Amino acid sequence: MASASDSKPQGDAHATSTALPAPVANDDQAMAKRVLRKIDWRLLPLMFITYNFNFMDKTILSSASVFGLREDTNLHGQQYSWVSSVFYFGYFFWEYPATLLVARLPVAKYLVVNTFFWGIVVALTAACTNYGGLITLRYLLGVAEASITPAFMFITTSWWTRDEVPTRTGIWFAGNSIGGLVASLMAYGVGHIERPLAPWQWMYIILGVGTFLWSFAIWIFLPDRISSAKFLTPEERQFATDRVVVAGTGSTEKVPWKWEQMLECLIDPKTWLTFSIALLTQIPNGGIQNFGNLVIKSFGFTSLESTLINIPSSVIAAGTIAGTGWLAGRFRQLNCILIACVVLCATIGNALIYARPATSKGVQLFGYFLQSTGPAGIPLTMSLVQANYKGVTKKMTVTAIMFIAYASGNIAGPQFFRTSEAPHYQTAFRAIMICYALVVGLSLTLRFYLQFENRRREKTEGVKGSAGTGGVLADGKVVEVGDRDIGEMVRAIHLSESDYDDVTDWKTFGFRYRL
Repeated sequence: MASASDSKPQGDAHATSTALPAPVANDDQAMAKRVLRKIDWRLLPLMFITYNFNFMDKTILSSASVFGLREDTNLHGQQYSWVSSVFYFGYFFWEYPATLLVARLPVAKYLVVNTFFWGIVVALTAACTNYGGLITLRYLLGVAEASITPAFMFITTSWWTRDEVPTRTGIWFAGNSIGGLVASLMAYGVGHIERPLAPWQWMYIILGVGTFLWSFAIWIFLPDRISSAKFLTPEERQFATDRVVVAGTGSTEKVPWKWEQMLECLIDPKTWLTFSIALLTQIPNGGIQNFGNLVIKSFGFTSLESTLINIPSSVIAAGTIAGTGWLAGRFRQLNCILIACVVLCATIGNALIYARPATSKGVQLFGYFLQSTGPAGIPLTMSLVQANYKGVTKKMTVTAIMFIAYASGNIAGPQFFRTSEAPHYQTAFRAIMICYALVVGLSLTLRFYLQFENRRREKTEGVKGSAGTGGVLADGKVVEVGDRDIGEMVRAIHLSESDYDDVTDWKTFGFRYRL
């Protein structure tokens, strides 16, 4: 079947060459819509709400810092910065083991146990009375949360097609920013409580208990894999499996670890470009996440006001993440450009904050809101990883590498906020602007590299290929799948046993990269 140009939106229908009767084609489309709708409504709410807790439990430290945590635990000097950073040491330590476990164990059951532990750690933070207790529990929280994003990336590539991955990643990752909004509202309400515990202690108790209880929802509703999904009929389960073979990055069930795929990942240039982008976007993220409320207070607002002012910032971040995710899913050549755009906006925002006290309070606040677009850089990078890597071992290896960069950046970020430079933190905002400027250059470099690879592969293989499919299938056809004809394609193509094999993107004929 002829491949349509990848410069077109995925929704553009291509010239169909199947000979299926109209009623059958209509049934196929009804099946495609029904299966996708069931998957979306079952998985996305679970992932979105879990990511809410993921963000709130991690970043409530920023709100707690302006409600007595630093004073009650006798933090001084750079100790608060280290309490912020140590979370990511735990994340760093457990990231690679987590990716191995996610691929080898039943993913839902693993997440349930992990979330039990995570909720307990958050609740126990309320009992901390000194620096040592905070450091220990923040480290354990990093270990607990290290599994969430790799597991969600694994789930996303297991259930959705390459054209669907960016939008779905944008939706569940937006749970981060909505979590920030909910955390701000909660902190504002809890901030009025004065007894018998301090407001910051109530924050940790409420979130810890909430996370623990949410693990039961994951236990009940999240399936381990497509083949065990009871919310789908047997026919729908087979269809769901086939659609990720035809238009995704392959089946992920019962796949052994392959060391040759790990090596291939390590020598793949796009792995290290991705690593660099993740690192440089997370240095600013680590600082702003943990010092955001302190920065807002430095504009001249009270502690309670600082929690409310973070609400529009969270809305902007959530809107940017979801919106750019939709655009990246709709247009296959836009992902890297979107990364450059969101960090450019954030760079301008940080420049306005850096320019104080020459700028007014309103300009500084506008700059703070503008820098809220920056967090969209990492889910866009994750979307590229999920859509452009085939082979379970290769995908999980690059996921581990990317989140080692994520952890390293977030460890480094708070250290640029020097106590001696409060409240302006000039070094921190200089570092943020430099990091974002480098991300712009690296994202465009990655785009040029992927473009070059697509052209090289077209010349070598003699076919155009498609960035919307899983490559050439058993009958030797390169298929182009849009959201209006995926049902017809799944039915029309007779998959052989070899189509379910665990093969990398380098070794898949007709596989083309999203830009």
